Amino acid sequence: MFRVTVRDHIMIAHSLTGEVFGPAQRLHGATYVVDATFAGPDLDADGILVDIGRATDVVREVLGRLHYRNLDDERTDDGLGLAGQNSSTEVLARWVADRLAERASSGDLGPGGCTLAGIEVTLHESHVARASYERTL
Repeated sequence: MFRVTVRDHIMIAHSLTGEVFGPAQRLHGATYVVDATFAGPDLDADGILVDIGRATDVVREVLGRLHYRNLDDERTDDGLGLAGQNSSTEVLARWVADRLAERASSGDLGPGGCTLAGIEVTLHESHVARASYERTL
């Protein structure tokens, strides 16, 4: 299985509901380093899995929908579908992976994007904590 990973980041504001979150129940900011890994069994005629330049652009565009947003604010949700739920690191990783899967299937990653087997998105909360979501295509 071949894998290509590109990296970007987002800065968001949110709060989390539930005693388990302690002080994170209050509105706070978070900066995530985001790794998006595209996986597939075959390379195209050019010897690549996906076009890294296109993948970088698509990841930036998908993350741009979250960047500098208050995810609690329904007025700025703009169809994100995150208002009213806990926007935990795991939930955000799944949200990003699902959007990337849509973009891959529509050809936005180049021809190889349509033959990918899976996508994994990892959000790094800090140097000691991260959460990932992996989905098949």
